[in-house]
Amino acid sequence: MRYRLILTIVLIALIHPAFAVDDHSMLSADLQNYIGYGAIVFTLLLLVVAMLFLLRTVKLLTRIVLKYEGKTEEEIAAELQPARTKKPKGEVWNKLLSLRPLSEEKDMLIEHQYDGIQELDNPTPAWFMYLFYSTIVFAVVYLLIYHVFSAAPLQYDEYKNEVAQADIAKKEFLSKQANRVDENSVKLVTDPAALTSGQMVFKQSCVPCHGDHAEGKVGPNLTDDYWLHGGKINDVFKTIKYGVLTKGMPTWEKQLSAKQIADVSNYIKSLHDTHPLNAKEPQGTKEEDDAKPGKKNMASAMIK
Repeated sequence: MRYRLILTIVLIALIHPAFAVDDHSMLSADLQNYIGYGAIVFTLLLLVVAMLFLLRTVKLLTRIVLKYEGKTEEEIAAELQPARTKKPKGEVWNKLLSLRPLSEEKDMLIEHQYDGIQELDNPTPAWFMYLFYSTIVFAVVYLLIYHVFSAAPLQYDEYKNEVAQADIAKKEFLSKQANRVDENSVKLVTDPAALTSGQMVFKQSCVPCHGDHAEGKVGPNLTDDYWLHGGKINDVFKTIKYGVLTKGMPTWEKQLSAKQIADVSNYIKSLHDTHPLNAKEPQGTKEEDDAKPGKKNMASAMIK
């Protein structure tokens, strides 16, 4: 039975290369890899089994030879499985640390003595001295790198660098969050930075149609209580984003980012009731202003 198994394995090993060449198109690359890995694992297992078989054979032959020499079963068992002597844990520990046992203390005494006190000839282990010298070398290298040549930052400098990196990461995160705003999530804010940014966008993109102070030219007056497409912050954002092509208002969602649209919307809302000169007559429907107290004063200061 064993010979049949070995013969079958040999035949498979001989047939598989031809099968792979002839029917290469029938097997995918992954399947071929799995077959290759399986063959490797099977070969390794076969080698392990063969080694175990050889080891058992050697033991069997040794037993036969020893029995032929006239030894008893007990002697044969002692030869095949010799008794293992365990060293005490103390001896192993002393050997690892290069320590001398207390039992040898009397052999290490130095001849001279002082006031009845004798000294042992037991120097510090080499591994401990190497460790001690390495700490001295480390201290010198550390002193030169951090305090003499300033080749690396000290702890406080590392802290400042990490804080600066955290601020940069925070700004990047907030900028990404700001650009996720839309007409449904935009909020009315009084942040001076946002209003300043909105004022810059307004001057670059909105002045030709709405005037320097949103008093209205081709487009309507944006400072009164009347609105053509809604005066809430969400409505203003939506009008700027999508535009009103039938009335000449272009769409700005491709030219401006979501944050820029939100900033200019808040800037426009901050201009409510500023009464600029040469204001255009009201257009649209009168609406209640949703601006927060204090915003008009800020807008007036920015205009002046």
